[in-house]
Amino acid sequence: MATSSKNAATGGHAYSEGSIKVLKGLEPVKQRPGMYTRTDNPLHIIQEVLDNAADEALAGYGKKIRFTLHEDGSVSVEDEGRGIPFGLHPEEKAPVVELVFTRLHAGGKFDKDSGGAYSFSGGLHGVGVSVTNALSTRLEVTIYRDGQVARLVFGNGGDVVEPLQVRPAQQGDRRQGTTVRVWPDAKYFESKTLPMPELLHLLRSKAVLMPGVSVSLTNEKTRQTQSWQYKGGLADYLAQALAADPVIPMFEGEGFADRHHESFAVGEGASWCVAFTEEGQPVRESYVNLIPTPAGGTHDSGLRDGLFQAVKGFIDLHALLPKGVKLMPEDVFSRASYVLSAKILDPQFQGQIKEKLNSRDAVRLVSSFVKPAMELWLNQHVDYGKRIAELAIKAAQTRQRASQKVEKRKGSGVAVLPGKLTDCESRDIAYNEVFLVEGDSAGGSAKMGRDKETQAVLPLRGKVLNTWEVERDRLFANNEVHDIAVAIGVDPHGPDDEVDLSGLRYGKICILSDADVDGAHIQVLLLTLFFRHFPKLIEAGHVYVAQPPLYSISVPARGKKPATKLYVLSEQELQSTLEKLRKDGVREGAWTIGRFKGLGEMNAEQLWETTLNPDTRRLMQVQLGMFSFSQTESYIAQLMGKGEAGARRELMEMHGDDVEVDV
Repeated sequence: MATSSKNAATGGHAYSEGSIKVLKGLEPVKQRPGMYTRTDNPLHIIQEVLDNAADEALAGYGKKIRFTLHEDGSVSVEDEGRGIPFGLHPEEKAPVVELVFTRLHAGGKFDKDSGGAYSFSGGLHGVGVSVTNALSTRLEVTIYRDGQVARLVFGNGGDVVEPLQVRPAQQGDRRQGTTVRVWPDAKYFESKTLPMPELLHLLRSKAVLMPGVSVSLTNEKTRQTQSWQYKGGLADYLAQALAADPVIPMFEGEGFADRHHESFAVGEGASWCVAFTEEGQPVRESYVNLIPTPAGGTHDSGLRDGLFQAVKGFIDLHALLPKGVKLMPEDVFSRASYVLSAKILDPQFQGQIKEKLNSRDAVRLVSSFVKPAMELWLNQHVDYGKRIAELAIKAAQTRQRASQKVEKRKGSGVAVLPGKLTDCESRDIAYNEVFLVEGDSAGGSAKMGRDKETQAVLPLRGKVLNTWEVERDRLFANNEVHDIAVAIGVDPHGPDDEVDLSGLRYGKICILSDADVDGAHIQVLLLTLFFRHFPKLIEAGHVYVAQPPLYSISVPARGKKPATKLYVLSEQELQSTLEKLRKDGVREGAWTIGRFKGLGEMNAEQLWETTLNPDTRRLMQVQLGMFSFSQTESYIAQLMGKGEAGARRELMEMHGDDVEVDV
């Protein structure tokens, strides 16, 4: 009777020990595919296989990669690499190749000790081809290695359907390499068809980034084969991609650390090609260890910083800047097209699909090679330098005129800005950003460390009100909410309201709180405010969450290398960074690890370097993600509603392990 009463009270849904579901093996991928790959089409899971083949070529094994579209809808990738090991793993007591395709965190790219299988690799999340396997109806692996041929077949989303079979190599067999054939499962994708323009671009780019390596595509349906092999490298590729002729010759260069470099590991660096045009959409492509990064990242920021510093120095040297014009990085970069290929020992990406590089050191790495090369090039070609200066100054003047027009339209009826707001000087919302900072102490550091031109700071006192159940006409009774609304220049509204965003004063509204539980609580309260009462700001992509570091690592001077301080965001990144230090020869325990209790402990310089500097900070845009607005609203209601304690606990227990934090 008691059980029946409980079920009735909870809507008939029993909640007991059996309600807790533990996802094992590849089940998390199949339950939440959008967390691990793009689901519009299967190209990304096929790219995981292609990236492994490219990693072999990058490591110096093999000169050919063959990509085949089969008539039955499957895809195969064939390389001439070393072949995936298929012997028993010493600890797991299972064939290594089986572990690689069925475990989310298994692969040769975790072996970072000296002489490891891969020094430079893009596949460092350890979820690559196992995700491909999970989202396929069938996957066949054939390996040629050590005079033997091994074959293993998976089906039904990752189950072994044909156990490993090994036979001696015969005449006609390849000497070494791996062939992977994949049948993507259409139920996980909006379209089962691979987008041909994107596929062609991906294959061609691999050939560009690996001079001397041939990449071919065979389509069995059309009986056509295309192949790419570039000897001219990045310059030839960029020249073909440009919609308009460059106004000056392209700037091409490269730089890589040697064993005498003070800050970076041997081989780390970048190669690049930059072109400046007056017309057409700029072409901008970047790669990390051959992995495309369409969302850019810190290596792009390093290229931008190096170009800006070199061009600004040239303009200052020749006194070319008109009075009253202030040059900004985007003025130099606005007409620049580029292809950038970075090599980084332990790249840190945002999320599993590796579209954006987050490695903070990549800014300094790329900039340190680009800036001196560009300075030398400009001084050797003064006329070209003056032409670039003309383009940059013209862009700056256009930008400043546009911001002045926006200022005039605002008129004199603007509400009085809150006294706690330390505003920025610019009125151009394309660049302006405001930081909602937890506490006056952190606010003081942020005010001193910020870029006064484009960054504003609004300190918040204590925890913001939970506004989930607050009526809109009562919002301004709370001083903190009132100040936020007036500072950003947009009135509270609902999801279906017609909203005028012309008064918006900042293109980025950044929540900045401590990297602890209280800080996370403040983040949730502010996100609740924006989702409930300013949803159009989230929809338009104006709301962000800043991610301050949790740890600092002080590394002592060694040899010619000076003492350095590193900042990391999480425990996982801390361990990865320590592994890198060990590989770089730093003695175990020579470093000192500090944990930040809050933003108030950071001085202005630290806060700028880790959290405010656009080139080195971690800033996450707030988006709805895989859920609809109504689904998100339902979840937040359970999390923030006053009468939802039982539902809140059940939600957290059921889905706590599904939460993913991009770091």
